[in-house]
Amino acid sequence: MNQQAAVSDVPVTPSPLTPRRTSKRWLIAATIITAIVALPVFSIAWLAFFPDENIWPHLLETTLPRYVWTTLLLMAGISVITLSIGLATAWAVTMCEFPGRKLFEWALLLPFAVPAYVIAYVYTDLLQYAGPVQGALRDWFGWQSARDYWFPEIRSLWGATLMLGLVLYPYVYLLARAAFLEQSPSLFAVSRSLGHSALSTFFRVVLPIARPAVAVGLSLVLMEALNDFGTVDYFAVHTLTAGLFDTWMNLGNLGGAAQIAMVMLTFVVVLVTLERYSRRRQKQYAGRDSRAPIQRFVISRPRQWICVAVCAAPILLGFVVPAVVLGHYALIYFEQSWTSDFLNNAANSLILSTSAALTTLVIGLILAYSRRLHDTRPMRTLMRLSSLGYAMPGAVLAVGVIVPLAAFDNQIDAWMRDSFGISTGLLLSGTGFALVFAYTVRFLAVSAGSLESGLQKITPSMDMAARSLGRSTTATLLQVHLPMLRGTILTAALVVFVDCMKELPATLILRPFNFDTLATYVYQYASDEMLGISALPALIIVVAGIVPIILMSRSIGSARAYSQQ
Repeated sequence: MNQQAAVSDVPVTPSPLTPRRTSKRWLIAATIITAIVALPVFSIAWLAFFPDENIWPHLLETTLPRYVWTTLLLMAGISVITLSIGLATAWAVTMCEFPGRKLFEWALLLPFAVPAYVIAYVYTDLLQYAGPVQGALRDWFGWQSARDYWFPEIRSLWGATLMLGLVLYPYVYLLARAAFLEQSPSLFAVSRSLGHSALSTFFRVVLPIARPAVAVGLSLVLMEALNDFGTVDYFAVHTLTAGLFDTWMNLGNLGGAAQIAMVMLTFVVVLVTLERYSRRRQKQYAGRDSRAPIQRFVISRPRQWICVAVCAAPILLGFVVPAVVLGHYALIYFEQSWTSDFLNNAANSLILSTSAALTTLVIGLILAYSRRLHDTRPMRTLMRLSSLGYAMPGAVLAVGVIVPLAAFDNQIDAWMRDSFGISTGLLLSGTGFALVFAYTVRFLAVSAGSLESGLQKITPSMDMAARSLGRSTTATLLQVHLPMLRGTILTAALVVFVDCMKELPATLILRPFNFDTLATYVYQYASDEMLGISALPALIIVVAGIVPIILMSRSIGSARAYSQQ
């Protein structure tokens, strides 16, 4: 036992075929990048503990308890919705045979492409008092006013919960389905041989094994819910994100906003800790038949149609209805929408998203390759630190970005004034650089994680062969690894690109003056009850999100074969 511990404590050194000087350069680059990426987190902490004007006691006595309670209610409701939809649909398409199953496998991911604030605008337009649904009900039943009938208020806490649940359940569905596909078919066979039904097998065998993956999916859902601003702002739901915007934008108190940001970060830390705690004692090993074809359950005709209804409902409500409404309005208001402002905003979104995707790929490749060269505990710690931004809500990240950039701009401006009598103004903050930097910090984990996973699939013998032929570490990366990572690179770039296209909270805070993206353009017009004008840019955002969804579905679906008895 002591020998094993002694061996595990020995640091892993670079391969003897890797020059120490070149290897150290990669490690130094990874360290510098991690320090820059982690800077927003430390900036928030510094500003929260040392604000210019401490309003923390005032927040505690007035608005903060309401923000926290509303956020907890929102997260609880979203948990119920996403778990119910995600688990039911993942189990149905994985283990049951019914009409349209292959279509539902990838179609259930389509609501992922719809930003929550877009679906909120659509359903408000449909379900409000002056909308077509209530108007039709009044015509059919002869009601004259709202006093004659009761109709749920969509712009409420429960409405925001439903809207977010409809577009966030794919997180649970995606990871639960992947977990179901990885389980051994012999487990199902043994359970059925003991007399358990398909439903009993799900709750007693499948779900306990898949619990770690489901916990990860739910934690991602709750972090995205915590990040949302467009929906809760439009529905006037007072969550922590809405409170952060109100404290900063309306009260003009950056320190108070940073203090609320620290509360939000506490929520994130608790979520991550609970997720890891829930699977602390669980270890899973692949069975010998884990790659064998899955035998789907043959169910009765009525149950088949129940499966169809369960799978079709979230697609219909989360994607089809919003897409149809947006497409209808886009056609009607096309001439009013297709303006120079719209084209400029589309170009802004394209440039920013492309720049952020390329930046995250380059930085992610440096980090992942450094991890390959130095598989040590400090390097693994650097990888975790570089991924902190993905767990940070966009509004929190914006606070962390603006503080160091504004400090840098002020220092340069003061030096230039004292030395040359020239004011440099805003060099970094309030520019496109701030947005690209925020996007990079927020979504770096996506590209770095994907590239690290892709590099792990390449055998180390490839590196040794390249080094024996006289290739340097950089040449090995460019000539050997990059060609083998083309698919991974493309997928990571697309996912980051689409996430940047949809990002709203950070963009609203950090964008330059008179500068809009498609997301902020949609937010502004829809908030002014002009859904028709915002339909075209909203539809473009939705369409852009479909491509990576199809790629993700294909990669998961190809993992296992199926068979039917």
